[in-house]
Parts: sequence; C-alpha cells; structure tokens
Amino acid sequence: MSHCQSDLESFSLVRDDALFRLQRTIGLIPASGSGILQRAIIYSLFCWIPIVIWALLTGRMMSDDDPEALAGHYGVHVRCLIAIPLLVMAEASAHTIIPSCLAQFLRTGLIDEKLEPKFRNIIADSMRLRDRVYPWIVIFGLVVAWTVAISMSPNPDEVSWAGMEVDRRGFGAWWFLLVVRPMFAILLFAWLWRLVLASIVFFRIARLPLRLVPAHPDGVGGLGFIERLAIVFSPFAFAVSAVLAASWAHRVIHHGLQVPSLYIQMGMLVVILVVLILIPLLFFSPLLLETKKRAFLDYGALLTEHGRMVYGRWIQGKKIENAPVLDAPELGPSADIQTLYQAAKAMRPIVFGRTAFLMVAVPTAVPMLIVVATQWPLRSTLIKLVTALL
Repeated sequence: MSHCQSDLESFSLVRDDALFRLQRTIGLIPASGSGILQRAIIYSLFCWIPIVIWALLTGRMMSDDDPEALAGHYGVHVRCLIAIPLLVMAEASAHTIIPSCLAQFLRTGLIDEKLEPKFRNIIADSMRLRDRVYPWIVIFGLVVAWTVAISMSPNPDEVSWAGMEVDRRGFGAWWFLLVVRPMFAILLFAWLWRLVLASIVFFRIARLPLRLVPAHPDGVGGLGFIERLAIVFSPFAFAVSAVLAASWAHRVIHHGLQVPSLYIQMGMLVVILVVLILIPLLFFSPLLLETKKRAFLDYGALLTEHGRMVYGRWIQGKKIENAPVLDAPELGPSADIQTLYQAAKAMRPIVFGRTAFLMVAVPTAVPMLIVVATQWPLRSTLIKLVTALL
C-alpha cells in the first residue's frame, strides 16, 4: 500500500512532463517546487510590457479619436494579463487535487487489495504517458504551423492597432503574432492534452470492478469526490472565455456590434466547455447504471424478506426463529431499511451534479456577462429591482 500511496502522491498531470522539464532546465522552475507564481508573473510581463512600450513610443497606446488604439483592444491585454498567468497558476490545483482524488479510491475502499495492483499499473502507465515527448512535439508543431499561417494573414481586428500592411507592421504587431499568441496557444494545447490524459486515467479506472456503495449519501456510490476534477479545469474554461469575450467586447464597444447577435456563440461556448471538461466523469456512468440496477434488485429482495418477517412476527403472531435479518443492528427497523432501498433507488447515472456543472459553467459565463453588461442597462435595472424590493 505504501508504494502505491507514494505513486499517487507523485502523480500530477503537470509535474515532470516535457514542458515542465524544459522550464526547469532553463531555470524557470526551481529544483524544488514549481515556481508557479514566479512563472505566471514572468510570462505575463514578458508578453505584455514590450507591446505597451512600443505602443507608447509610437503613439498607438491610447487615442480619443482612434478606436483602434491598443488600449481599446482588450483581447491583447486579457491574453497577457489574465489568460496566460491563469493557465500557469492553474497548475497548483492539478498538483494537489488529482493525487488526492486518486488516493481517495484507496482510502474509501473502492479499490480493494485485489484491485490495487491493477490500479497501480494504471497510475504508472499514466505517468509514463505524461512524461513522453511525442505529444509535445505535436503541440509545438501545431503552434508553429498556426503561427506561420496566421502571421501572413492575421485577423484584422486583432492587429489593427499596429497597422495591417505586412511591410508597415511594427514591432508590437510582430511581438503579438510571434510571441504572445504562440505562448497562449502552447498553454492552451497543454491543458487540452492534460484533459486527454485525465480522461485516459479515469476511463481505465472506470473499467475496474470498483466496490461502489449503492446507498452512499452522495448518490453516486461513493464517487462524489471526483467531481473536484472540474476545479482543475475551471481556470482553463475561464481563460478561453475571457479571451473570446475580450475580442467581442472590442467589437461591441468600438464597432457597434449588437450583443444579441452573440448569444448563440456564447451559448455554444458554454456547452462545448462544460461537455469537454466533464467528459472524464461520464466514463463512470456504465458502472453506476449497472450498480444501481443490481442494487435495486438486491435491496428489493432484502426489503421483501425483512418485511415478510416483520409482518409474520407482529401481524400474524408467528414465532420467527433464526431471523438474522430482523436482528441485524445495521438494518434497524423497517423505516431504516426502506431508507437504504430509497437511497439505492435514487442513485444518479452520472457522477457530476450541479456543483461540478457550476464549477465550469460559471467561470465560462462570467466574462460573457461582462460583455452583455456593456449594452444592458445594468445600473438602472438594479436600481429598479432594489426599489421594488424595498
């Protein structure tokens, strides 16, 4: 058990992968620890300060007459000051939550001694997969290809603050295209790969004959703790939403785009991110359905036997001999055993509930609500609501 526990404590979706090792090699990550806050600040300022200095020197930072000044292109600032550092700081939750969730399988007895070797092999295989270089070669290849393609014909809305013509494009635009966007893209793909890795881990665990407890108060046989996976990827959802919302905000404020025209895109973004992040938890649904089906029959048979004996003893006046079901303290009176039956009957077919859904949906929705508020009479509406209530 101690060897497995050691594996669980050392397992992380982030630590010791190729990107982590590269950052440690060049000194961005100390020999001990992760240097998360330090890296978040360095990456953020490294991306943002050169663009701001260039914009100040060339008079492109702020202008009352020019809506295309850098200050009004919120997407640039959000990428550098919010999304990039947030994707780095999200590593902290991955370092702690994933190992604690895996350890909980052992602590709660969902994985018994017979299953432990298979469980240990799953973790060991996942660590080897995490440490491979090939996924990162693919990621860097995609980022380089995308950077080259987008640099030749970038989205006009993203670089209009620096000039559209290639031969007149200033340092600020090239820094954004060749440094800021690739940095953000690498971190984005890195978290997508970590989501794939988490999906593989949970898919393999879900195929084990876990010792679920049908009457567990969490309604999912004792698996409720894995809902915390949503916390790990909620910063990813917020970062994606914030960058898109910042781009929309520029078009709404400076180009007169009507917010209602974005409602479908906003709704689709929420749905896509929620489904994408919660997919690993859906792998447990077949096991939950099978456990519920079996428990419905088993608890039903137990309740029938218990009820028949209670009826025979107290209604028919029969003397019931050798009735351990009636005398079992863990079953108690009829009301208690019916509670067990109802709990088993109420098992959910999916692990996540409202909490996990909100952990993803709320961070995704908040940046978009800010965009909506730019054209929604928020202040007057709130005043009317308060007045009506008082």
